[in-house]
Amino acid sequence: MRPEGEGFVAVDLLGREITGPVDWFTAEETLDAMGIGYLAEPYELQLDDGRWLRVRITEVSTEAIRVKREDWGAIDVPLVEYMLEFPMPERLRRLS
Repeated sequence: MRPEGEGFVAVDLLGREITGPVDWFTAEETLDAMGIGYLAEPYELQLDDGRWLRVRITEVSTEAIRVKREDWGAIDVPLVEYMLEFPMPERLRRLS
C-alpha cells in the first residue's frame, strides 16, 4: 500500500494500483482477497517484433520482473528469460 492524501492505494506485487484512495482497512482487505495466485497465472509478453509470447513469472522485486517462455516444465528445452521493468509494463499482460 502507499499513502495518498488521507487514504491509501492498494498496490499488488507487480506494482499495479488495485484501488483508488481508500481507508487502510479496505486496502488491506482488497490485497488479502487477491492473494498471490495471480503470480502463478499464465501471462503474455509482447516481443519487439509485435508477436505475443506465452510466459510465466519467475521472479518479482521492486527492481525488475523476470519471466520465462512457457515451457510447461520441460527439461529438454532451452530456458528463455526476459527481464522487465517494475512496475509491470503494458507489454506484459495476463493471458485471458
